Amino acid sequence: MQLLITITLEPESDSQLDATALSHLLRKRPEKLQTFELSVGKAHVFYPEYSPQRTTAALLLEVDSIGLVRSKRFRGDNGVLDYYINDRPYTASSLMTVALGNVMRSAMTPVSETYPELADAPLPLRLEIPVVSTRGRGGDNLVRRLFEPLGWNVEQHPIALDEAYPKWGDSRYSSLTLTGNVRLHQALRQLYVLLPVLDDSKHYWVSDDEAEKLVRQGDGWLPEHPERALISSRYLAHQKELVQTVDTLIDDSTLASVANTEQPPELDHGNAQTPLRILRAEAVIKALKDCGAHTVVDVGCGPGALLRRLLKDGFFTKILGTDVSARSLEQAAKALFLDELADADKQRIKLLHSSAVYRDDRIAGHDAVVLMEVIEHIDPERLGALEDSIFAGTKPRNVIVTTPNSEYNRLYPDLAHGTMRHDDHRFEWTRPQFSTWAENVATDHSYTVEYRPVGEEHPTAGSPTQMAIFRKATA
Repeated sequence: MQLLITITLEPESDSQLDATALSHLLRKRPEKLQTFELSVGKAHVFYPEYSPQRTTAALLLEVDSIGLVRSKRFRGDNGVLDYYINDRPYTASSLMTVALGNVMRSAMTPVSETYPELADAPLPLRLEIPVVSTRGRGGDNLVRRLFEPLGWNVEQHPIALDEAYPKWGDSRYSSLTLTGNVRLHQALRQLYVLLPVLDDSKHYWVSDDEAEKLVRQGDGWLPEHPERALISSRYLAHQKELVQTVDTLIDDSTLASVANTEQPPELDHGNAQTPLRILRAEAVIKALKDCGAHTVVDVGCGPGALLRRLLKDGFFTKILGTDVSARSLEQAAKALFLDELADADKQRIKLLHSSAVYRDDRIAGHDAVVLMEVIEHIDPERLGALEDSIFAGTKPRNVIVTTPNSEYNRLYPDLAHGTMRHDDHRFEWTRPQFSTWAENVATDHSYTVEYRPVGEEHPTAGSPTQMAIFRKATA
């Protein structure tokens, strides 16, 4: 199972674009083969072509057919021969979306540190998929109905049942090539949704969280798609209640609250009456008050969940929200009704486009910096840059950090063993791993550190969210 992504520049083009920028946008180095262990097999990324004029990235998925059969999560039945001999290793399907979600998840956001101007700009893309299914009603025409409204030029070539016997005709499989000027993150999100739609099958159980996942991945293209109903139905395994959920989320204009990829929604757990996201925000606010922090920076503020609570509380006299995503800041501004605030409140709060991994003098001078569910969205090799930016550069008196506790994940019934709570998480730490990181940061930058649980504690797994409160050590 393979996906080829190509950027080609015409010889006479006066564009400043260098095709090798593709490797930076994908965050995959071109000089070596990279292999990723997945729940469905192994994914490999390599570059068959790499030049300023034409660069191609290949995502090759080796499906573990035997493992799928034996896994209860994937609904295998090792007593049925069909489960061993089938098209799953070859046909682009929900198995490919696992690879996209794990290997290309950074590229599925409109953010790039190296090429920020290209991350959310249309690019001359060519996507090649050797085998796709045209199962069920719609057949060959379905491919065009799904992709042409999104701006793609579609080349589809049916695959013969057997080339040695042309009279047998064509199979229900085709090779697919898409070309067009499309944003890379949108292209990957469209494949993430539409490949399982074409296949009309999923290798895992479709539960309630799939509806929100569809809305997130469909942000910017699904609401206006003429085949939205068909896409929702097939993606959600024809479960009418889930389809209605998607329609409600979109039609009630709540897309912004669930579509932000910088701060995605998380599983709720703990108090049955109070969702974890609320318990977390309340715990952060209590910690800020315990530190006596009247002026606060919410780094990676997303659509403003914490900012709204800070603004309502007169204890906080100066509030700054920052995010690397301009779209998130737009969502936060709408959620805060910034244009309608009283003059006094307008003086208290400000939004700023800024990255957590680069020093920014504009956020210095506040009593506290909050990193609420932020660090797990940063590649581990970039954590040093975050530490330098916040603890060495800004040097606030207090820093509050929250992050998932991976030991708690086994208590979520719909979360497969070894997987993370969201496909944009780069890592999730156990409590010892978090404390090791926090102790090292505190030692290196002259802070003390206190730990607090967030949410209902389990006797052995701990709390769903873990919090560290850093206080600047006094001389």
